Amino acid sequence: MLRNELPDHQLEATGGFHVASLADTDVLIPTMCPVNAAMLAESSPLRLIQQCGAGLEGVDIKAAVQKNIWVANVPTGISGNADSVAEIGIYLMIGLARKQRQMAPNLAAGKMGEPQGMSLKGRTVGIVGLGGIGRALASRLVPFGVRLAGIKRSGLHRAKQELGLQWVGYPADLPDLLAQSDFVVLTLPLSTDSRNLIDETALAAMQPGAFLINLSRGGIVSRKALEVALREGVIAGAGLDVFWEEPPDPTDPIFAHNIMATPHIGGVTDLSLQGIVRVVAANIRRVARNEKPLYTKDI
Repeated sequence: MLRNELPDHQLEATGGFHVASLADTDVLIPTMCPVNAAMLAESSPLRLIQQCGAGLEGVDIKAAVQKNIWVANVPTGISGNADSVAEIGIYLMIGLARKQRQMAPNLAAGKMGEPQGMSLKGRTVGIVGLGGIGRALASRLVPFGVRLAGIKRSGLHRAKQELGLQWVGYPADLPDLLAQSDFVVLTLPLSTDSRNLIDETALAAMQPGAFLINLSRGGIVSRKALEVALREGVIAGAGLDVFWEEPPDPTDPIFAHNIMATPHIGGVTDLSLQGIVRVVAANIRRVARNEKPLYTKDI
């Protein structure tokens, strides 16, 4: 798609989450590749690190800025990405509620009318993080007749009014949200504050029949704590579009439990990719014209 947008530019794909050399590179699109100071030490031609989504937790922004390299992303709310991730969040919620893992075995065994699932109507959905994805998810859940709760750093009253939330709290109020929610959906960025936010204590605060949905980054959830919680019935199940390492080990014993997993495809839709390519291409053109890119990040 980028080649079609930028026929006068040379694009190379590594085929993995790594970069052997930046010696002849003007623009780097890292996706899930870590970008550290050592990698940038010999990157004299590099002018722009352009993420194809919002996540920049793997980029050493300080090291890049010190070398006069722009760092930019594509905000979720302008590309269609937030809409697409919200949709897969609902897919995971419905799949867990309707016991999707049991459907194929029941069909194979000729068991009709099973399994009995649970309806979303009347359930409480707690959304941790009310940025672009959280807001898109909340608006789409209203017609399902759910009770909405949320966690936000600021502007609580406004968010409650705009999104139709029945309850909203600050990050310190997370235990209250966990205790009241049938579904806990993570839509917040990974940071030093949010890493391992969902640990043994947080999972213990959830209801035994509740489900955890992670649409953010794997590092927000403690893998060990989640496996123990699933094995011991502390929670009923989990929906994961992101993992602790990507790609995850398919033989990881955690997948033997009630997990519905998708391969980090929340934002991989026609709508989202078209919006992302439009912004990425525009920034590459701006850099070629010696103009400041859009949506740049500072230290």
